[in-house]
Amino acid sequence: MQIKLETAGEIGQWIRAVRKSQGMRQDDLAALVGASHVFLGDVERGKESVQWGRLFAVLRELGIEIRVDLPLDLPPEAGSP
Repeated sequence: MQIKLETAGEIGQWIRAVRKSQGMRQDDLAALVGASHVFLGDVERGKESVQWGRLFAVLRELGIEIRVDLPLDLPPEAGSP
């Protein structure tokens, strides 16, 4: 399923829904990714200042992929480090 997300709150709602559908508790998922249940609660509530690395670990653990739809006119060198 693909959905358009525009806010941290929307991402958090989907993370919570997927976690619950997999029968996981917050503290169990947090332990799997090396974070606290407080961090996971912040993510699910849409706190905008969460750590990106840990957020992506949560997404990976739940099997959620993030894709970015880039403009067609983006210059090739824009994606280079």
